[in-house]
Amino acid sequence: MSRCVILSACPVQPELKRLLRSDDFIIACDAGYRNCVRLGCKPDIIVGDFDSAPCPQQDTDDIVVLPHVKDDTDTEYAAKLAAQKGFDEVLLLGALGGRRVEHTLANLCTGLGLEQRGIRAALQDERSRITFVLPGESRSYPREEFFYFSAFPMEGHAEGVYEKGSFYELEDAVLTAGYPLGVSNEYAEGSSCITISTRQGALVVVETIAD
Repeated sequence: MSRCVILSACPVQPELKRLLRSDDFIIACDAGYRNCVRLGCKPDIIVGDFDSAPCPQQDTDDIVVLPHVKDDTDTEYAAKLAAQKGFDEVLLLGALGGRRVEHTLANLCTGLGLEQRGIRAALQDERSRITFVLPGESRSYPREEFFYFSAFPMEGHAEGVYEKGSFYELEDAVLTAGYPLGVSNEYAEGSSCITISTRQGALVVVETIAD
């Protein structure tokens, strides 16, 4: 099935257009529909309470107006919608940075929630890509445009963490929220891939372009 791309409200740069595929299903969240203009794409559905941008003029069937008082963020609603529609992969753009750091943290939680539903999730901006590794899972990261490789315990504590192919490898390591052991690692010389796994506790992996 084609991938779902969720566009949140943090402005994106046109260069991220390279990440889009012709068959992507696009959900824009509130002011995220403005990012469609920047990326040269058209949203299939727009969702939001429209507290950060006016409701656009579009087919009413393509717009879901959410109440201002609700439990879900607009992005979380979009993620649940993507799950209901059966997508097995979601890319979130416009979900990192901006003036509201709590929204970035909420979007990381949304990404983890997608993974826990069996949906592969990634959040990306112009410099970084964020993915998740669940307990009992092993993921491989081929060397691409990214230079730094960081792993954090998404749930505050992770045990049995193995990381191979990096400059600082991990062997049955314990990662905690109070000690950022896995930050700013790099690919080892001659390594074309980093493999990471966790026995207990989910990990969030951040790949970042070099300065």
